Amino acid sequence: MADVEKKDTVIVGAGPGGYVAAIRASELGQKVTLVEKSDTLGGVCLNVGCVPSKALIQAGHRLEQAKDGSTYGISTSSAVIDFKKTQDWKQTKVVDRMTSGVKMLMKKHHVDVVNGEAVFLSDTQLRVMPTGEKQFMSTDTGQTFEFNNIIIASGSHPIEIPGFKFEGRVVDSTGGLSLPEVPKEFVVIGGGYVGTELAGAYASLGAHVTIIEGTGSILPNFEKDMVAVVLKKLKKKGVDVITNAMAKGSTQDDNSVSVTYAVDGKESTIKADYCMVTVGRRPNTDDLGLEYTKVKLDDHGLIKVDNQGRTDSEHIWAVGDVVPGAALAHKAFAEGKTAAGAISGKKTANDWLSVPAVCFSDPEIATVGYSEAAAKDKGIKVKTAKFPFAGNARAVSLDSPDGFVRFIYTDDDNKNIVGAEAVGPEASTMAGELSIIVNDGLNVEDVALTIHPHPTLNEPIQETADIAMGFPTHI
Repeated sequence: MADVEKKDTVIVGAGPGGYVAAIRASELGQKVTLVEKSDTLGGVCLNVGCVPSKALIQAGHRLEQAKDGSTYGISTSSAVIDFKKTQDWKQTKVVDRMTSGVKMLMKKHHVDVVNGEAVFLSDTQLRVMPTGEKQFMSTDTGQTFEFNNIIIASGSHPIEIPGFKFEGRVVDSTGGLSLPEVPKEFVVIGGGYVGTELAGAYASLGAHVTIIEGTGSILPNFEKDMVAVVLKKLKKKGVDVITNAMAKGSTQDDNSVSVTYAVDGKESTIKADYCMVTVGRRPNTDDLGLEYTKVKLDDHGLIKVDNQGRTDSEHIWAVGDVVPGAALAHKAFAEGKTAAGAISGKKTANDWLSVPAVCFSDPEIATVGYSEAAAKDKGIKVKTAKFPFAGNARAVSLDSPDGFVRFIYTDDDNKNIVGAEAVGPEASTMAGELSIIVNDGLNVEDVALTIHPHPTLNEPIQETADIAMGFPTHI
């Protein structure tokens, strides 16, 4: 076996939580070694997740605009898409550029990057083996690290359900982002964030899409009136949404896949070009050798941590998709910084209440803090105020008047804003300001007195505060 190498801070996984933790740890004076099994850095989000999906969403919007500009008095000839060029642009101009940027950042911050698969030997030792079929055939290969501290940021993987093995024309979200052509018929199983986003993207690109969702609504984590705005646009795109449906199985040949599902016990079958399954993800904790450490897992395979990311082992920390909470890249960013700071003795801590949740549906949804129901469950007496985008000049000029901004604020003299929600054009961009409002504990008067430029899509934030103050302006 190879000699044991002494390491200061080791990070397992180069996704959002891992590479950001590496940067912050280096900035705080730690000598950092980053272990990543993939050939590229950036993790699922950057390589096969949130970033490339936004590229396809953007391409779909562009195609829709090119096909029909009649609202603006613009006549165009029939627009067509060369999907191979679209996929090449997505990969080379977006994904490759961003992953190269992460590689450059690791070099800038003097982070030692090691390619391989990590397995714990104890609370202070890690074995890193080469990836591939022969990785465990010899004890003479690989490296053994003895570390002062380690941050687990190994991410997650898609859930595969019975009857829908990921092969051929049944794909996970990674496969869904890399289809060789725009399908004429596309079935999406699972109407959560990923399923809804990619269903909308492919509908914009010209596919007829059917969403099969097991619960009573797509996007079940968002308020019903917000989801209704998204459903309206999906139906306009021709998307069929089937809820309370159980996916039963699939059969496929070289040209198509047949998907069988049941609603109230009655089975139906849809024939499509591809079927994409997006029913959730599982943490990558099974093969890390955590049983040789003091680290404890919950019933879902997630690593138990405190509000700094510290596990039950004094040397081991964890961030991102492997810990409880929403599996969001920006949450992992924050957790990575917190853990790196805590290792350096900083009084850092995570605040999961102010983490914004964003769905890049059409239109977009953004929320932060408590919903009305969640606030009441916590015993907080609240009121709500809502301003529609139909009253916003910028939204109307963009022909995107659907949606609204809503505040959830305390029913007392302070009127502190404990939650904020938006569904409408560029809601994702608004999420940053909404997060500051909730995170800083601002009240409705603070926001009402903050002058927003006109005409912009952020004006409804101030308008909503005016309504809560009892002095509505443009409604």
